[in-house]
Amino acid sequence: MIKRLKIAVLFLLSPLFVEAQNQSELIQNRIEYISEQLEVEEIDMTDVVQQLTYYLERPLNLNSATIDQLRSIQLLTDIQINNLLLHRKQFGKLISIYELQSLKFWDMETIELVLPFVRVSDRLDQLNVSLKEALKYGKFEAYLRYQTLAEPKAGYAKVSDSIKKLSSKYYYGNADKYYTRLRYSYRTNLSVGITAEKDPGEQFFKGAQKNGFDFYSAHAYYKGGKYVKAVALGDYQIQIGQGLNLWSGYGFGKTADVTNIKKNAQSLKPYTSVDENRFFRGAAVDLGYKNWGLTLFGSHKRTDASVVADSLYEELEYVSSINITGFHRTTTEIAKRKNLRETIAGGNLRYEKRNFSLGAAAVYQGYDRAYNKAVLPYNQFDFRAKSTTSISADYSYVWRNVNLFGEASHAGYGVETAFLQGLIISLDSRASFSVLYRNYSRGYQTFYNNAFSDGSKAQNESGIYIGLKMKLSDAWSLNAYYDVYQQPWLKYGVNAPSAGSEFLIQPSYRPSRKMEVYGRFRMRIRQKNSRNNDGTILELEEVLQRNYRINFAYQVSEAIQLKTRLEYVTIDRPSSASEQGMLFTQDIIIKPKSSPFDFALRYALFDTDSYDSRLYTFETNALYVYSIPAYYYQGSRAYAMVRYTFLRKFDLWVRYGTFIYSNRKDLGSGSEKISGNRKSDITVQLRVKF
Repeated sequence: MIKRLKIAVLFLLSPLFVEAQNQSELIQNRIEYISEQLEVEEIDMTDVVQQLTYYLERPLNLNSATIDQLRSIQLLTDIQINNLLLHRKQFGKLISIYELQSLKFWDMETIELVLPFVRVSDRLDQLNVSLKEALKYGKFEAYLRYQTLAEPKAGYAKVSDSIKKLSSKYYYGNADKYYTRLRYSYRTNLSVGITAEKDPGEQFFKGAQKNGFDFYSAHAYYKGGKYVKAVALGDYQIQIGQGLNLWSGYGFGKTADVTNIKKNAQSLKPYTSVDENRFFRGAAVDLGYKNWGLTLFGSHKRTDASVVADSLYEELEYVSSINITGFHRTTTEIAKRKNLRETIAGGNLRYEKRNFSLGAAAVYQGYDRAYNKAVLPYNQFDFRAKSTTSISADYSYVWRNVNLFGEASHAGYGVETAFLQGLIISLDSRASFSVLYRNYSRGYQTFYNNAFSDGSKAQNESGIYIGLKMKLSDAWSLNAYYDVYQQPWLKYGVNAPSAGSEFLIQPSYRPSRKMEVYGRFRMRIRQKNSRNNDGTILELEEVLQRNYRINFAYQVSEAIQLKTRLEYVTIDRPSSASEQGMLFTQDIIIKPKSSPFDFALRYALFDTDSYDSRLYTFETNALYVYSIPAYYYQGSRAYAMVRYTFLRKFDLWVRYGTFIYSNRKDLGSGSEKISGNRKSDITVQLRVKF
């Protein structure tokens, strides 16, 4: 009875909850949750934001939602999805949202999380949409964005073009970053658009970029046919299995959502981001008949590379390195631009029922020149050739409260294989358990893999991960995981086979919808080369890192929310002195209900011994702008952002932030050096919707 009353309250207050928190805040909170473990400043989660934004504006009808649609919101496990589909099969359509409390594996936290993105309706959504209808009832969006740094960097010094040609220290373009996106879409069935970006330091309508922006991306995508499920022309994304063979776009790794270890592939999607490498350019089609699906795709695009040429024999040209930064600012970077032609083709055959799926895929990847990078001890088993073919098989099976899933893949020659096997068990609505084992050989390499791993790619690693998620009471919950792994061969910065482990525990206390407090402890042990170098063999040593966090969030009123965080890190290794770092942040989010203005303010203090003891934290920014800067050395950070909505069709974001360092006279080095102790960033973005 208590559960039923809680669901009723949630349902009745959900419109107020969504309006009070604002769509952008709901999305920002989710992005922060899944990104905070990555510890990288540059991250692009456009795909995640687009899906959540769409379902906030058009909630998914739980009475007609397909498996793919339920997976696409990325908030439900396959066990919970199967639980809902089985309930619909046995008892018919849901009468109201209250019925969710009767689902065995849907706990209160899950229901509260998905509530803004779903609805219950007797009217079933149209699954097959004609192209004519999609073109007639679509909507148009335009984004214009400007970003810059207020302080000049050494690379932007005014020197002659002759000096720039002789030195790669100086940038040809200005320090501004420009971004524009135009898109026409209808639901998730139609998307036609173009995206363009100029990075800081790149030229604009002159020099190496006479066509304006340095990077352009365009796509046309249609989904909704009975047998031709989807078609993509231009730039698109392909996702297969668990990411061992092929996965473009963002993929979840280890996060505080400890049982969310399974990837749910969306076989074919349009590409709307500005990562200049991890996408495909050409054509793709997704075919379907009953429980069968077949995705066929072909891609041909140019990529940046360093070409080594023989002065006597042109056919002996080869590529020594592939540049994935996407920057074309200096003479050296411009010389690498689009030197290599990449061709990719493949297919993915799938069989899928409510609780079972099985897939097989084959992918060919080739270049117009041989890839022959320098052989070093740690990379001697890496790919060196003109082409490679990878094959894989994946499956998923849900039986009651158990989800078994896995993938096996082979790439290259010999016995270069990768294998992943996972298990998720929902003990009941209050407890879940997950286990994942992976084994990736040292020579396994596909350029677009993105499977579960401790490193940046699925290669040279074996390990086992265990996660536990428990709801201890109405107010208390506990998440924890332990991951132990080893690298059987050398890797960059580690001159011998190595091992490591990671442990996280996070208790959370939420006595009401207004307040949440959580603590977190994470311990990581990694083996690295010792810093004691006597000119002979470098020994390995264990580097122990401990992170402590306390986070407090309180909804003062319908319009004001406070967020406070204190984080502390210690790093210990035998070859150097112990280090520590501290970060304190205070956020104020103001969203008056009757005002067209929203505000986000932060003040932060930080003090770390060096860059090694840096701390990362998520920052609120404009929609589709992702900011996770590193805080290091000693100083303060503040930013203010205002969002102004006017005429119902326009949104304007303006953000200014600054770092002030108390123990530094100069910041950065080389071309990125700033003379002074201040670094300030500016973002202005306009969105137009019709």
